Amino acid sequence: MSQSEQATGFPKFSLGDYGMVVALLALCLLFSLLTFKRQPGSGSEAEAEMVGSVLNQISKSDFALIVGAANTESENLARNVYQQVVDSSRDKVRLIIGTPRDLRLALDELSDNGDSLGGIVASGDVVKWRVIEQMPENFPQFSNYELAVPSERLWPDFLKASNLLAIVERIVVIAIIAIGMTMVIITAGIDLSVGSLIALSAVLSATVVKKFGGADAPSWTVGVGFLVGILSCGLIGLFAGSLVHRFKVAAFIVTLGIMMMARGLAFITTGGFSIDQVPNSFVWLAQGSILGIPNTILLLVLIYGSAHVFMAHTRYGRYIYAVGGNAEAARLTGVPVGAVILLVYTISGLSAGLGGCLQASLVRAASPNMANMYELYVIAAVVVGGTSLSGGSGRVFGTLIGAFIIAVIQNGMNLIGIQSYTQMFTLGGVIVLAVLLDKARQSGGIRKLLAGRWN
Repeated sequence: MSQSEQATGFPKFSLGDYGMVVALLALCLLFSLLTFKRQPGSGSEAEAEMVGSVLNQISKSDFALIVGAANTESENLARNVYQQVVDSSRDKVRLIIGTPRDLRLALDELSDNGDSLGGIVASGDVVKWRVIEQMPENFPQFSNYELAVPSERLWPDFLKASNLLAIVERIVVIAIIAIGMTMVIITAGIDLSVGSLIALSAVLSATVVKKFGGADAPSWTVGVGFLVGILSCGLIGLFAGSLVHRFKVAAFIVTLGIMMMARGLAFITTGGFSIDQVPNSFVWLAQGSILGIPNTILLLVLIYGSAHVFMAHTRYGRYIYAVGGNAEAARLTGVPVGAVILLVYTISGLSAGLGGCLQASLVRAASPNMANMYELYVIAAVVVGGTSLSGGSGRVFGTLIGAFIIAVIQNGMNLIGIQSYTQMFTLGGVIVLAVLLDKARQSGGIRKLLAGRWN
């Protein structure tokens, strides 16, 4: 532990803690600048502009087609515009949500009925559909139609609402699992099994639901399935902790073996196939909301807040730091080292189990192949967040920032078109840099670190 941690028994915030926040904000700024481009309008301003186009520019005697691509931002925009136009007592207006084929069928119908087309109102990728580009060739009778689109604006792809939501969806599983991993690493341990436990928890949960009726199963079975998945992983974590403490086996070897066993058990449970026969309520955990706030955000706030209180203001939280700082000294002062080791590995298993339920809920399916390499992303988030691999120091909020840093780097590199193997190289470099900075902090600075290694 640091001097402040040793003096008070729990971690104190220092100026250095804000360095990761500054780094995260700097990354967000960098990728925002690199992804600036002209974007189609969105939001209430775009809605008002599109409604005005229908009411003021398209004759009431002509049809107006309001088009949105299914499952995109343009769908919600088109639906809102259509409703406002209908409320304005406009009759000859049609809403088309779907694919280019759906628009083509609507145009064919207008042509067959001898109706006139006054305009197509669209946004987003709809404007680039070939059926619109080929209108002069395929529908010359509609040559006088107007294509009404919202005005473009300069805005970075990185800061688009859909992209920020994608970052949160990507990070929620890793961030929650990283809580348990943080506690394990603070005790100078490691848990390589969390990725396989995600898959095992997911398939166990989905299997329970499938046994109770699959897609027709009642909603309560989803809760039972998730509980089975989480508790099963917690028991596996308890087993790993008992091996590490009771038999003094290196945590690296124990969790490596359990990683392989858990992955194999996931394949045995499903026969190697995915399970997607689940009811609609299965997705509520990861895709639902309470009072308009996504469940994933609520879970992150609740779990990280609880973890911070536990680590900073409870006896066992202080014990975890003490065991990581010097297990033998902690034992001599009355710290129940064995109970602490069992606790952190059990929490790591439980958090991996919850992560598996979230992952399955997010994709509405469970597969024994899911979450490959997640243990490395989780460890990277913990290390980048400032937790020392030597044990004795670290903070859960630092881990959360570290998880966001990893997710932002990956997302930003995807947006600017960096190839996957280059991304792997970059992320590996970030992890190595984080470890070196940790060593420098322990040595009293980079100069002392270099001097100690070369002399």
